[in-house]
Amino acid sequence: MRAQKHIKSIILKRFFGKMLFAGLVCMAGLIVCLLIGKALFGSVIWYGNEGMYPLLHWISDNQELFVAACFAAGLFFICIFFWVKLLNYFQEVMDAMEELAGEERFIRLRPELREVEQHMTQVQFQIHENERLAKEAEQRKNDLVVYLAHDLKTPLTSVIGYLTLLREEGQISPELREKYLSIALEKAERLEELINEFFEITRFNLTQLELEKVTVSFKRMLEQIIYEFHPMFEEKNMVCRLELEPEELKITCDTDKMQRVFDNLLRNALLYGYEGSSIWIRAKETQGTLRIQVENSGTAIPEEKLSRIFQQFFRLDAARQSRTGGAGLGLAIAKEIVERHGGTIGAESREEKTIFTVEIPVK
Repeated sequence: MRAQKHIKSIILKRFFGKMLFAGLVCMAGLIVCLLIGKALFGSVIWYGNEGMYPLLHWISDNQELFVAACFAAGLFFICIFFWVKLLNYFQEVMDAMEELAGEERFIRLRPELREVEQHMTQVQFQIHENERLAKEAEQRKNDLVVYLAHDLKTPLTSVIGYLTLLREEGQISPELREKYLSIALEKAERLEELINEFFEITRFNLTQLELEKVTVSFKRMLEQIIYEFHPMFEEKNMVCRLELEPEELKITCDTDKMQRVFDNLLRNALLYGYEGSSIWIRAKETQGTLRIQVENSGTAIPEEKLSRIFQQFFRLDAARQSRTGGAGLGLAIAKEIVERHGGTIGAESREEKTIFTVEIPVK
């Protein structure tokens, strides 16, 4: 719709510009013709019995009326000419617009519509680029569903196997029973993770993010998230350090969804960070904008992957490792939440440091 309005404005602007120019040329031409006619016929001696004399005498006495009548007639024909031309313009553009969503080929319009042609070429490129990205996302999602469906079998088989052993071996030792139960529980938890990923895919495709903003203490929100991650930090011997400037900073946001952003960023830092390293969360307010950086020490992300990590269903670990292979939606959802808050999110990775930067308005 926006492209159609832009194209229409270009055509109408050019149309009325040319029409105005033609009207001015017509007026100037009439005045020049009148002056030339007066000079030519004024040098002739008239006796009053010539056939053209009454007409020329009337024109001489009513010059303003004659020029106005001629200008009106000229303007009428100019309007007819340009109206037909305008219809041809729109017809040509409409025919070209029908090809925008079709097969990709160059759009060619008449030379006076070169600006419209360039704009339509850009629109066509954007349409095909969006289609390509949508197909890639759909393919990644389909591949992910197939992978997850396959991965469901492994923990499910293990759970069934160990529970069967517990049922059939009546004289099993307490130590072995505890071992079997621990393994079955671990596999059942992994099974729950995979099922949650299926639900995550469904929610991402079927729901839209609606914000319910409130004013909260940013420090308390982060401290709560970090506290929930404490067992996982201990498991990898990692610590999370917080630097806020100022410390008592309040922001207006949808707390549930903003918590999800930093939950995803912390989870990503935890999964891909080195064991025994530190995760830093630094936040600073400048000119009404809050800049938050989540930094972890780990293997640098390759540049070609760094540019795609916010795409739907894209995962860093192509091998789909059991504990790092998620649905590839965490960062995509985080990006959408941040942008809904009027902010931006980006990432950089170099020298075994990965930094995610979020910038959002404080109010």
